[in-house]
Amino acid sequence: MSTQSTEARTIEIAAVAAALLIFAYFSLNWAMEGLIHSRRTQTVPDLKGRSIAAALDQLAPLSLGLRKTGVEFDASVPISSVLRQDPLAGTVVREGKTVRVIVSQGGQTVLAPAVVGLPLRNAEMMLRQSQLSLGEVSESYSLKQEKGMVLSQDPKAEASVERDALVNLVVSGGAPPGGVSLMPDFLRKNVDEADAWSAGSGIKLDVKTDATSLFPHGTVLTQTPAADSVLSPDTRVQLLVSGRKGAAPTVAAKTFKYELPQSGSESQVRIVVTDKYGERELFNGVRKPGTKIEVPLQETGGARVKIYMNGILVEERDL
Repeated sequence: MSTQSTEARTIEIAAVAAALLIFAYFSLNWAMEGLIHSRRTQTVPDLKGRSIAAALDQLAPLSLGLRKTGVEFDASVPISSVLRQDPLAGTVVREGKTVRVIVSQGGQTVLAPAVVGLPLRNAEMMLRQSQLSLGEVSESYSLKQEKGMVLSQDPKAEASVERDALVNLVVSGGAPPGGVSLMPDFLRKNVDEADAWSAGSGIKLDVKTDATSLFPHGTVLTQTPAADSVLSPDTRVQLLVSGRKGAAPTVAAKTFKYELPQSGSESQVRIVVTDKYGERELFNGVRKPGTKIEVPLQETGGARVKIYMNGILVEERDL
C-alpha cells in the first residue's frame, strides 16, 4: 500500500472518530436537557426565621437541597435560624435545585460593666462605651451611698448580654425621711455595734456564730436583710457572727496592693473580694495612672479579689 493511501486511510478514520465524538456529545447533551426539562418545577418557600432542621423538612418534599454558605450576627433573627436565602422565596426552580442560606448567630454579645458605686452620669457613659443602653432608673433611700450613686444594676456586672441591651439601675435617693427605717451595714463590724443599734431601734436580732471563721471573735460575717433594706417594727434581723476562740491569727490582717498602669488617663477603680460569706467592696474611686492603691484586707481562705477599671474586669487574684 502506498504512503498516500495510508495517510488517506488515517485521515478517514480520524474524521469518523471525530464525528462519533461530536454525535456522542450532542446526544448526551440532548439527554441531559431532556432529563432536566422533564423535572417538575417548584416554588422556593420562604425559609427566613426557620431553623436549619425546619428548612430541610420544608425543602425535602419539594426535592430541593439546602446548603449553608455563611453566618452573620442579627438580633432580630433567632440564633441558628435562616437569615437570608438564594434563590429568594417565590422563585420558580426545577427539582434538584440547591437553596443557599446565611444563618443567624443572634445578637452580638458584650459583657455588662460594673457601675455600682458610680454617679448615674458616669454609669450611663460607661454603658454607652460598652455598647449598652440605660434602661429603667429607679430610686431607693440609702445609708451607704450618697444621693445619685448607683446602688444596684440588672444585668449584673460581667453578665453576657446582647449589644444595645438595656441595663436597669437603682440609684440612691439619699438618707430616708423621718418614719422610714433602713437596715444599717454591719458587715465586718463588731456585733456590739449591732447590739447597740438594736437596743435603740427596738429591732430584734437573731445571732448565730461560726466557730470555723478566721475573722476576729464577734465580727459580723453576714446579715439579713441586706444593708439599706426598709425595716418594719416586726422585722427580725439575722446575723452570722465569727465565733472564733482566742485571738485572730497573725495572717488574718493583710494589705491588698494594686498599682494602676502608667499610661492612659484617670480611671474609675473598683476592688471587690468574694468569699464564702458573699461579696464586699474594698475600694471604689477615681485614680490617676501609676497610682498605688493599698487597702486593708482580712484573709478568710478561699477568697477571690476582682479589680475593675472603668467597669471592666481587668484582673482576678486568689487569696
